Amino acid sequence: MTNSKINTLAILGGTGNLGPGLALRWAHAGYKILIGSRQQEKAQSVADELNTILGTNSIQGMENADAARQADIGILTVKASAHQAAIESLQGTLDGKILVDTTARVDFRDPHPPDPPSAPARAQEILGPEVRVVAAFQTIPAKVLPENLGASLDMDVLVCADDRQAADEVIQLVEAVGFHAYDVGNLENAITLEGLVSLLIAANKNYQSKKGSIRLSGISK
Repeated sequence: MTNSKINTLAILGGTGNLGPGLALRWAHAGYKILIGSRQQEKAQSVADELNTILGTNSIQGMENADAARQADIGILTVKASAHQAAIESLQGTLDGKILVDTTARVDFRDPHPPDPPSAPARAQEILGPEVRVVAAFQTIPAKVLPENLGASLDMDVLVCADDRQAADEVIQLVEAVGFHAYDVGNLENAITLEGLVSLLIAANKNYQSKKGSIRLSGISK
């Protein structure tokens, strides 16, 4: 069941590893999905592939800025090296909306915690107070997202935001696609989410996995 106030989601930079999987899960849950990319043709190609998987034609591809303007909420899923340019290109397109920033600035070849400020905090600085930036999905492996659509997944999403209402809205979105989600404080805490990714990469390498993630215990919701 979707939130009647949030119907359209733009997956910005949605042609990489994380974006298509998130798009599949939200589209399966009933949300309208716009796949954004720097190139409309590339975005539409990914949208067509996802529509084929779902047996629908509801997912659309378009340039990032157009997708952001038409969506209720934006979800940024670009690689770390493209983060700054992507955020700058979105200035003025998300005013009055939430941007979920999934970025973790960790080199998979040599993982270690990045220096502050976090990528989501930097996004907030660039976009200004007109956009409510929320950090989420840093610790979720892209490989699990296309699996078991509609089913719960045994992993948790940690959510950071300076705006508690925005955090609550994102938590609802997260839980609509099978995750547990927890508000873990203000946006400055997102630097810790990025640091956790370096630990997960090391654990996955050490135990030959691609699906390691985070679970919280001792907290009832």
